[in-house]
Amino acid sequence: MNFLKSGLQTVLGSQQPNQAPSGAETVELLVERVTSSTLLEDRRDACRALKALSKKYRIEVGIGMNAMLQVLENDRTDCEIIGYCLDTLCHVTSPEQFEEEEDNPNVTANIGEQFTEIFIKNSDNVCLVLACLEEYDFRVRWAAIKLLTNLLANRPKEIQEIVLVSPMGVSKMMDLLIDSREVIRNDALLLMIQLTKGNGNIQKIVAFENAFDRLLDVIKEEGCSDGGIVVEDCLILMLNLLKNNPSNQQFFKEGSYIQRLAPMLELSTDQDQAGMSPQKVSNLHCMLQVVRALVCPSNPQQVISSCQKAIRSSGLLSAICNIIMASGVPPDLLIETINTIAEVIRGDGQNQDYFNSFMAPCDPPLSAIVLLLMSMVNEKQPLSLRCAVLYCFQSYLYRNEAGQTSLVKTLLQSSEQTQSITSGQLLCRSLFSTDPLSNWFAAVSMSHALLENPAQKEQLLRVVLATSHTSKPVSLLEQCNQLLQQANCKFQSKVGLLMLLSVWLSHCQLAVRTFLSIPGTVAYLTGQISANEHGDNEYLVQGLCAFLMGICIQFNDNSVQEHQREFLCQLLVKRIGLDTYNKKLGEVSKHENYSKSAKQPQIRIAATTDLLLDYEFCRLFKALEAVISKTVNGFSSGGENITELTLSQEASGLVAQYKDIIREQDARLQALQQQLAHQEAKVRELSGALEQSQSSNAQLQDQNILLKAQLQAAADLRQQTLSSSASSPLHLLPAQGDHQQEVLEKRLSMMSLEQQTDRAKLAYYESENSRLLGELDQLRARVSVAEGKANESGTELDKLRKDQEDLLELLTDQESKMQRYRMELKRVTGQSFDEDDDVDDELQAIEANDGEGKDAPSMANSSNHPGGFVC
Repeated sequence: MNFLKSGLQTVLGSQQPNQAPSGAETVELLVERVTSSTLLEDRRDACRALKALSKKYRIEVGIGMNAMLQVLENDRTDCEIIGYCLDTLCHVTSPEQFEEEEDNPNVTANIGEQFTEIFIKNSDNVCLVLACLEEYDFRVRWAAIKLLTNLLANRPKEIQEIVLVSPMGVSKMMDLLIDSREVIRNDALLLMIQLTKGNGNIQKIVAFENAFDRLLDVIKEEGCSDGGIVVEDCLILMLNLLKNNPSNQQFFKEGSYIQRLAPMLELSTDQDQAGMSPQKVSNLHCMLQVVRALVCPSNPQQVISSCQKAIRSSGLLSAICNIIMASGVPPDLLIETINTIAEVIRGDGQNQDYFNSFMAPCDPPLSAIVLLLMSMVNEKQPLSLRCAVLYCFQSYLYRNEAGQTSLVKTLLQSSEQTQSITSGQLLCRSLFSTDPLSNWFAAVSMSHALLENPAQKEQLLRVVLATSHTSKPVSLLEQCNQLLQQANCKFQSKVGLLMLLSVWLSHCQLAVRTFLSIPGTVAYLTGQISANEHGDNEYLVQGLCAFLMGICIQFNDNSVQEHQREFLCQLLVKRIGLDTYNKKLGEVSKHENYSKSAKQPQIRIAATTDLLLDYEFCRLFKALEAVISKTVNGFSSGGENITELTLSQEASGLVAQYKDIIREQDARLQALQQQLAHQEAKVRELSGALEQSQSSNAQLQDQNILLKAQLQAAADLRQQTLSSSASSPLHLLPAQGDHQQEVLEKRLSMMSLEQQTDRAKLAYYESENSRLLGELDQLRARVSVAEGKANESGTELDKLRKDQEDLLELLTDQESKMQRYRMELKRVTGQSFDEDDDVDDELQAIEANDGEGKDAPSMANSSNHPGGFVC
């Protein structure tokens, strides 16, 4: 440093001897020493001094950044000076403000970002830092990691692009994860987290660089969920690699990494989870997020299905379900667990069946679904927990016809028929409670039991309620209508009931007929649509009433004399006006809650007031809004007949529905064909193994018989030898007799040894024969089971083929009748219709309506049916 002081005095010669140079002048001198000095020691001392001054005089040091880059390029062999330069650059580009520079007015909040922008103008500068990662010296490698982390924090996208095109850039970073020094490894994790954010290409490269194996190994070494912050960092990096990346998701599944997650989510059964540390809660929370990344509803369906199957078979689903039943689980972890279960079971029949059979550890045993529903309808529970349970219950019912049927059946059972409370009873009681949120939760839950299930919509019409022992029983539909029209009905209750009725009546003519038969229904709806109240809430209710009125027109079979289609349309035109009706109908999609609810199935709200529209209802509204508007607007004040128009629109919907059914059956047909081919291949494999076992058994039996014959022959020979030796005159020839005696004894000894060896072989082959016979029986049983499965698959395959042939035959019949109706329209109207006209494509509904009018069963007197739930 004396040399630096003398040099400083030389440069600042005009100053007084006792006057110290300023910080900027000192930095300038040091930078000059770095660039001009020929001795490595001088450059090293100058770099050490610049590092010490880089926090307080960041701007001055940053201006001399090129000197540091020159050292990185020319002095690579000296680890000490390289470490000083990297530390200095790390201080200059830091996104945080240092304590030493708080009093400096020239330092702005984004000064580090500005120097980063200067640094990366030449991408070779970043490549110099990447090259430093190959140096094993701690001072160099650790400083390079910190510098890259700062650069990524300030300019993530630019650094990602540079690393992506840099030769082996990602590989150099990945090698840091296997560094034996924990500080290097831990900071490398933070670096990789920054690097992989939002860049799918880097995520794929990192995944194929064996990242999942390394991360899971680190998690295991650190103690899994009981580990520290390093476990959380590993899981966050894993989450970055999997989220919104189908390629990595499929790779994760095919690499059997899901099986390695299962033990990490298992909780100790003999330990109260109330004492769970905050870090363990964070670790479990991140693990659950990793699972959700694999089965997120926005993922490709093929990836979701394969991951759901692996989660079930690996025991991961069981471990997750056990968390919600453990005692003392923190609320935030419990909510994340319920949301995870929701997405693991959503749309997967076997996972839904497993969740339905999962029982809570209580006395008497209670279904997990019922236990969760109790929390959902309990107004004292946190809102986030209630929303999570609703999402889980909706996922359980999603494309689960058996689950939907089971729920409706519990509503048809009276309280005397059931010894324990059921899910239907809970929802029915909550639907009519005084808590508007409980009303909303129950209404939305019941609507999901009716989605894409016309049969259950008709079955639900049979539900009869008795509000008291003295009052007359009424149907569930009537009770919903009465609650809707009550003056004290809260806003959220109205929204929930209107959504339930809309789902119930859509695509179900019998439900529409029953609803229109209730006195005062049409008058209430028209009154709400024509109301003049202003406000977002009022507009939403009016729009939902307009939508429900449109459903009553669209799916009206004209069986209610005073409320036929034309009558309802005339009513709208004369009392409300088409412009007003269209405006009110459009208010639903214009509401701010509509766009939020239509994005994803999971409910994400900030306040109780945001709990309005449901995801599946938004999908239904989007599908029917245009059709209803076209139907209503097709009727003009001149009295133009809308029968053909509405029928053609229904025909379009009916044909689309048939096509969807055919596509669904085609998919099931292909799945069954694959399953059948798999079973046939398995049968062939087992048959081959059976034949091989039978052949081996026959060979062993032949060898066994041969060995027994050899053993008997050896025994006979020994007996003959003993007999001949006893009768021979050995006493006449002593010497010869001694020799013969010795030979005989040797021969007998060899025969005894040989006899033992045959016996050992016989015992071995007999045991092997027994083992093979056992395997033969097992193979025969497996062949029998496989043949049974193959026959069962073939039977279901034949049934699906028969159903598809019936649908195709129905479509063919409709085509022919469409031709007849087209000719009839041509004769009546005098207009000719081409095959591409909408009328020609939509006339299929005429036949459908003819058939429904003749064959639809009458369910008007639903109260005469046995059973019924008693509130």
